[in-house]
Amino acid sequence: MSRRVVRQSKFRHVFGQAAKADQAYEDIRVSKVTWDSSFCAVNPKFLAIIVEAGGGGAFIVLPLAKTGRVDKNYPLVTGHTAPVLDIDWCPHNDNVIASASDDTTIMVWQIPDYTPVRNITEPIITLEGHSKRVGILSWHPTARNVLLSAGGDNVIIIWNVGTGEVLLSLDDMHPDVIHSVCWNTNGSLLATTCKDKTLRIIDPRKGQVVAERARPHEGARPLRAVFTTDGKLLSTGFSRMSERQLALWDPNNFEEPVALQEMDTSNGVLLPFYDADSSIVYLCGKGDSSIRYFEITEEPPFVHYLNTFSSKEPQRGMGFMPKRGLDVSKCEIARFYKLHERKCEPIVMTVPRKSDLFQDDLYPDTPGPEPALEADEWLSGQDADPVLISLRDGYVPPKHRELRVTKPNILDVRPPSGPRRSQSASNAPLSQHTLETLLEEIKALREQVQAQEQRITSLENMLCELVDGTD
Repeated sequence: MSRRVVRQSKFRHVFGQAAKADQAYEDIRVSKVTWDSSFCAVNPKFLAIIVEAGGGGAFIVLPLAKTGRVDKNYPLVTGHTAPVLDIDWCPHNDNVIASASDDTTIMVWQIPDYTPVRNITEPIITLEGHSKRVGILSWHPTARNVLLSAGGDNVIIIWNVGTGEVLLSLDDMHPDVIHSVCWNTNGSLLATTCKDKTLRIIDPRKGQVVAERARPHEGARPLRAVFTTDGKLLSTGFSRMSERQLALWDPNNFEEPVALQEMDTSNGVLLPFYDADSSIVYLCGKGDSSIRYFEITEEPPFVHYLNTFSSKEPQRGMGFMPKRGLDVSKCEIARFYKLHERKCEPIVMTVPRKSDLFQDDLYPDTPGPEPALEADEWLSGQDADPVLISLRDGYVPPKHRELRVTKPNILDVRPPSGPRRSQSASNAPLSQHTLETLLEEIKALREQVQAQEQRITSLENMLCELVDGTD
């Protein structure tokens, strides 16, 4: 009698666990807008959640350590005149976040390390170029200040946030609403899904569709797609019988999927979160109360079901922590931030290990916060893989780094003659000069307030001692 051989994998026993109640973020009015984005973005410093806001669009930004009940008057990031539909943290600056809105604009914000006293209402820059709602944002994985946006006008725009300029506009590739956009590892290609039920791979700098597959899933509901590390594609969609599916594709042969997994019958769109370091894809359905996860390997059957994390409450959205924000001492390989109606709950994925030592096999070097290219280098045709860092000693986020925006002088159209003159202080961008002055002034005022508070505390102590002495 043949013995069944169990597949060897270090991720076979990965298990999910919800954080304790005191580690959740309570009393957050999560947005009720109908849109299939994750409504949540997280990095090693901050948690950002799109919230309900009267008369415009807003999101809340909380330091990761600020767990528990959130005060109803906690400052928000407000500036959009219609609901916010998507938010995304810059991978190269943990204090910079972009927001996209129904009001057709994209705003880029600088979030201070300290808790602001009032709402943040002034973005560093507002990007205007779409004619309809903007529902998708994605920062370039390796080039500094390069941001992609996709709108209801079926146009993809790639911006240089450092200057506010449009680098590329892809406006004749999608005949209908774009459902998802994903960069590959080095940011040379895009994978898009569209309401016309076609999966496309696009070279944005050439402005060409390099490969496409019509109806990768037969069902009518929206598709999603993400690149894997080796350039393959994972797509989620629905069969003709409304069964949810996960498919693995080789772009060099789009005829048949490399692997196809059928799951359950449900109408919630599956959002795929792919972890390149472990080659695990996590599937979170909006309205589901579970997270399914699969390991992608080189050998058949290529897609291996690992397990399902189940809970009682359905999820309104989901944030996915970058690898550098995980606790390596506890063998965390993923951390999700699950949105409920009124709270956000961390969910930790762990590989059970007995040793307390750093586990090299679980934590290969991972993308760090340094960009590999400048925006103009990428635009000129250069490609570079992410700059990797080791997590052996844990990751400490760098201090507040300011994003400087230098808008080109559109009035001065004269061709340069002779040696280029240096820009005087009066010609320098006003915003940069003013911003630095204001930040210095705020810092000085904060130090004064701190000194006054210390003085008040010492006087109160003296008063208490005097009262105790008289008793």
